[in-house]
Amino acid sequence: MNIVSKLKENPFVLAPMAAITDNAFRSFMKEMGVSIVVSELISSNGIKFGSEKTLAMMKFDSLQHPVGIQIFGDDPMIMGEAAKKVQDMGADFVDLNFGCPVKKVVQKGAGSAILKDLNCVRSMLSTIRKVCTIPITIKIRTGWDDNSRNAHEVAQIAYEEGISWVAIHGRTRAQDYTGLSDWDYIADVKASAKLPIIGNGDIHTAAQAVERLKTSGCDGVMIGRGCLKNPWIFQEALFLSQGSSGVLQKSHAEAFARLRFYLEQNCNEHIVSIQLRKFAGWFSSGYPGGSEFRKSIFQVKLPTEIFNLTLDYFNSVNKFNQIDTSDEKFLMGGHG
Repeated sequence: MNIVSKLKENPFVLAPMAAITDNAFRSFMKEMGVSIVVSELISSNGIKFGSEKTLAMMKFDSLQHPVGIQIFGDDPMIMGEAAKKVQDMGADFVDLNFGCPVKKVVQKGAGSAILKDLNCVRSMLSTIRKVCTIPITIKIRTGWDDNSRNAHEVAQIAYEEGISWVAIHGRTRAQDYTGLSDWDYIADVKASAKLPIIGNGDIHTAAQAVERLKTSGCDGVMIGRGCLKNPWIFQEALFLSQGSSGVLQKSHAEAFARLRFYLEQNCNEHIVSIQLRKFAGWFSSGYPGGSEFRKSIFQVKLPTEIFNLTLDYFNSVNKFNQIDTSDEKFLMGGHG
């Protein structure tokens, strides 16, 4: 499947987020209108040594195509073996994580730490390209810190090594998730890049996604936390980008029921309960009484109880518009 062509049909992509973009959530988001989905970041060492937990994280359902599996690591040979495993599983592309800012990842030389050494970037891409025939994409930050922003150079190396696209989160590793994503810098990289560029960072609404797509000139926009409070954001963005004047029909009850369905297909009851609480809390952001509702769902244990409480809550607020809560800390989950 030509993933670049898919971007032209629908440029709004699900960002990989740790402990969020698992098999169940990717299937749910696909049903909710996303273009392309990417897994949470997965350890290449875990893949090499056949970790049961790691291999389970790589599973995907057929409805998710085109689907990418994101891997991370510091050893080009092990990353190459992991990419080959992704290919053998039938994924449409392998995504390389060169952007994760988390300390336990960068301390080992993986994630955004790779950006400190452009020779390492080239070696990694070259080694993986030699053993992998499916498309390879990479996700980066603008650089390690403000004194070493090098996304221009990384994009050029990626082009020379036959990479399909570069997704850029508009912060340095030093910023973590503080400050604002620098979309001017992303646009500058796009203006000179010879391969597709996907922009990422601080996309909380469909209108923002469409505006960033237009003003940056990017080939796609990657949305992460924005879909955690508005699971319709991908459909809304596509409608807006196509100039649609229609009104999107939303039902939290139907959406939450579909999410529950996918969770129960993939997880045991304990994990289903955890995930239902988590997503119900995120979806409630910006609605009246959201804080009290989030407290209440932690007072019950069974998925059915959580589900019923959630439906009752959304039935009580369905006449209200969701307000912007992009600065709420509880929405800051899922590094990737």
